[in-house]
Amino acid sequence: MTPSERTLRQELAACYRLIAHFRMTDLIFTHISVRLPGPEHHFLINPYGLLFDEITASKLVKIDLQGNPVEPTPYPVNPAGFVIHSAIHGAREDAQCVLHTHTRAGCAVAALECGLLPLNQISMEFYGRVGYHAYEGIALDMDEQQRLVADLGEHSVMILRNHGLLTVGSSVAEAFMRMYYLEKACEIQLAALQAGQVIVPPHEVCAHTERQFNAPARPLKAGELSDPDGNALAWQALLRLLERVAPDYRD
Repeated sequence: MTPSERTLRQELAACYRLIAHFRMTDLIFTHISVRLPGPEHHFLINPYGLLFDEITASKLVKIDLQGNPVEPTPYPVNPAGFVIHSAIHGAREDAQCVLHTHTRAGCAVAALECGLLPLNQISMEFYGRVGYHAYEGIALDMDEQQRLVADLGEHSVMILRNHGLLTVGSSVAEAFMRMYYLEKACEIQLAALQAGQVIVPPHEVCAHTERQFNAPARPLKAGELSDPDGNALAWQALLRLLERVAPDYRD
C-alpha cells in the first residue's frame, strides 16, 4: 500500500466515523467514497453490511469504475453506492470524495418543491450552487448515471429529490464540511418554515455571502477581511475529536 493510499484510507474512515458521530447515518446504507491517485480511477468505498462506526481504514473496499474489487476482500459493495459514486468519479476529476446521506432533514428538504432556501447564513454557502436530480427509484439502474452526472453539472452539492443529499469535494475534508453544513441548513430551514413567515435576504446579499464562503482568495475591498483557513482548522479539530472518542478508525 502506498503512503498516499494509506492516508486516504484513514481520512475516509474518519469521515465515516464523523458521519456516525453526528447522527447522519442510515444503518448500513448510504455511502462515502474517495478516488485513489492514478489513471485507473480506482476508489475506496464502505464494506456493505458494516455500520459506519465499525468502519476502519483497512476494511474499506477498493473497486474500479465497473464495480469490480481491485484486491481480495471479504466484503460486498452496496450496488446503489456503486452506481452513484462510479458515475461521479468517472465524470468529475475534481470530485475526489463523494458523500451521500439519507438524513431526516435532508430527505425532508429534498421533498419540498422549493428545495434549499437561503434562509440563514449557513445555507448561503450553497446559494446558486445546488444541483437537483429527479427521483427515479432506488439507484440500481446504470442508465441513471448519465442523468446524475448531468444534473450535478459543475456543482459541489446536489439534492436528490425525494431521496437525500450529496456533496463532492477535492478532499475528504471538503466533502465532509459541505455535508455537515448542508445538513445544518436543511435542519434550520425546516425549523424556520414550521415557526412562521420566513425572511429571504435580497439576491445581492445572498450572492455576496456565497462568495465570502467559497472565494476567500478573491480581491477584497478596503476594510474587508476573509477567512481562508476556517474549514482546515475545523477538520483538524474533528480529527482530534476522533482521537478521543474513536481512535481505532485508523486501523
